[in-house]
Amino acid sequence: MSGEKIVIGVDGGTTAVKAVAFDLSGGILATHHESVPVNYGKLGEAEQDMEAIWQGVASCLREVRAQRPDDDIVAIGLTGQGDGAWLVDEAGTPVRPAATWLDGRASDRVNEWTNQGKADTVLETTGTTIFGGLFPVLYEEFAANEPEMLASAATHLYCKDWLRFRLTGERLTDYTEASRTFLDVNTMEYSSAMANALGMPDALRLLPPAVGSDAPGGTVTEEATAVTGIPAGTPVGVGMIDVAVTGAGLRAVEDGEGWLILGTTGFVGKLQPSAQDRQSNLSMVLATGRGSQVLEFLVPMTGTPNLDWIRDVLGFQDRDWDEIEADARQAPAGSGGVVYLPYASPGGERAPFLDTAASASWMGMSLTTPTNQILRAVYEGVAFSLLECIDTLKMSEDLVVSGGGFRSDLLCKILADATGQRVVRQEAPEAGARGAAVLALVSAGAASDIGEAADMLKTGMEEFLPNPDNYSIYRRTHEVFKAARKAIQPVWPQMRSLRHESEA
Repeated sequence: MSGEKIVIGVDGGTTAVKAVAFDLSGGILATHHESVPVNYGKLGEAEQDMEAIWQGVASCLREVRAQRPDDDIVAIGLTGQGDGAWLVDEAGTPVRPAATWLDGRASDRVNEWTNQGKADTVLETTGTTIFGGLFPVLYEEFAANEPEMLASAATHLYCKDWLRFRLTGERLTDYTEASRTFLDVNTMEYSSAMANALGMPDALRLLPPAVGSDAPGGTVTEEATAVTGIPAGTPVGVGMIDVAVTGAGLRAVEDGEGWLILGTTGFVGKLQPSAQDRQSNLSMVLATGRGSQVLEFLVPMTGTPNLDWIRDVLGFQDRDWDEIEADARQAPAGSGGVVYLPYASPGGERAPFLDTAASASWMGMSLTTPTNQILRAVYEGVAFSLLECIDTLKMSEDLVVSGGGFRSDLLCKILADATGQRVVRQEAPEAGARGAAVLALVSAGAASDIGEAADMLKTGMEEFLPNPDNYSIYRRTHEVFKAARKAIQPVWPQMRSLRHESEA
């Protein structure tokens, strides 16, 4: 018996890569994921082996194909982690491990660029606030410390672009990722003026052509077929950066629509008619490729690693998350006055404020503080970080959420209570892969536009309604949260310095 038509979405995440096969009504038919490590260094490095990431994705595709051997694959869609530096030579071989978006080795340059006005140049051109893992910042770092490596590089390919290159041999990117390099979001062209102002005109030679995210991105080669099992000639889409592709999966394509993601980092985004309509200079924007439209967003570094960390700190590694959350629910809203500042990322924080020295801490504890209050305070701290971003972007409608962190009912409920807004969550998982599949259907000609493709692959939604009593408590608690951060922020640099001295 012959199979059915399917589309496969590939998501090159930071700690895991996956492939998901969808039927053309949005049902998940097969899925497989592989873990990929991040290698941290003492100077803030956060690197990944590009070949290992490709082999992980090839394994995922091979496994999904083995589960659905008779199906007709309409297209392969791609998304992946953004930012960092992913450099290959003329032959397409990586010249060094990828420095990921988590990389903090160039933190001092971020402060220098801010003081020298270079950060303003980047913001005015690309709409991006700088941080240690941004490509232009890393380019300067490598030019100073690894010049021979940089001279051997021919192309900068972000994660999903690297995967497409291995599948098709095409060196391309889309406008969302190009916005993280030197793209002028007003003209939709790479800016030589920005490169010159930053003192790195040679960097432009590394940038691949930018095209629409729903454009064709080539077809699977015979070489790729040998390691993936995907038939040669299968269309591959261009795709989007992971934070933006979820919008396609949620059918959020019109101005004013937005969504939240919680994974390794947080994400709060809203589509704006143009870069001039942005709500805050603290935000970043990405050109979507749909006219002058941009996605304005804030990406706090305060994601699910906070939850993994507290699980380990409290010795709960052998307990499942449902059991852990049941404990946290025993604590009252506001966690008995315990406040957790969720700034645990080695790179500090970048939204809704920028501070490369930001550090995590608990405050407000005493000898009578029970474990469940310490635990719940972590959930609340992560939610408060998102709340600040929601307030900054003035998002007053339903909060549509996605990502592994939002599989937590407790976190969704805390967010609803803290904002006073309804939280709406997709019932089916794999929003990133689903969004990539939506774009691939358009690129392959199986749908006329993103709206039609999103309707084909849509899934049901769950809702979480706010509790007015908890809303009042959380608004007061959030004010204490911000005041506590303001009080401790001046000593964060000294804490970082002590940390480095002690580790040395």
